[in-house]
Amino acid sequence: MKWTDVTDIAIALTEAHPEVDPRTIRFTDLHRWVMALPGFADEPGHSGEKILEAIQAAWIDEL
Repeated sequence: MKWTDVTDIAIALTEAHPEVDPRTIRFTDLHRWVMALPGFADEPGHSGEKILEAIQAAWIDEL
């Protein structure tokens, strides 16, 4: 996965952190959790606020 795979990342986060309400997560934690996902292979610096917002929104939609 790469940062642009927003839906795949959201699904993986839903599975990895079922107890978390994505509306309450800090972007620093979100960034770290995405980087730790199995199958994630992209540069840490390739993300930004807009990408993290899109991941958060997709995660909320997954719930």
